[in-house]
Amino acid sequence: MQLVLFDCDGTLVDSQLVIHAAMSHAFEGVGLAAPSRERALSIVGLSLMEAVSTLLPDAGGRTLQAVADGYKAAAVQLRDDPAFAEQFFPGARETLHALAGRKDVLLGMATGKSRRGVDRLIAKEGLEGVFTVIETADSAPSKPHPAMILQAMAATGVGEARTIMIGDTTFDLDMARAAKVTGIGVAWGYHPVASLVQSGAHCIVTSFEELQAALALPEDVA
Repeated sequence: MQLVLFDCDGTLVDSQLVIHAAMSHAFEGVGLAAPSRERALSIVGLSLMEAVSTLLPDAGGRTLQAVADGYKAAAVQLRDDPAFAEQFFPGARETLHALAGRKDVLLGMATGKSRRGVDRLIAKEGLEGVFTVIETADSAPSKPHPAMILQAMAATGVGEARTIMIGDTTFDLDMARAAKVTGIGVAWGYHPVASLVQSGAHCIVTSFEELQAALALPEDVA
């Protein structure tokens, strides 16, 4: 049995509009200049407090909490606006369903999103039952700590040699390396490909078609 773990934001879904807008609202809500798009997207993958702390390394605890609270409130509002809707990357949905239909694969998610955010996405997109295990910022330390992967392996009984982590950031690949599993980087996300390579990506794929080939699964198991 193969355990295939996906990151969410930047890997399965393009959520850059809502992330940048929500972070801008949060910063402006405490009187701070909004971060650039590049800066805001650089922390995607971290849990919220870790992300805010990275963006504001000199801020006090009250400010960090206010920004985090502001981000959560803004994100909830913005996700109801069609202009900021999260969109699956081309081929993502089809790949998930194809893998979920195999007898030799268990699908999982390891994401810095909250469980509430993940559940909302799954319900909206009709993905109930696709993921065997879901690890979020609510259940584990922030990436690149390996806990999300370790917990997913423990829950499914799949060892490190049969586990693959797929993500778009160095946080994902550093987490994979720390958990001693194979890490695959995707080129369409929020961190540069060169950085993914430096973080030890086993390979870099440029499409979900390439990803399915990179998984090297037998063709006759469905």
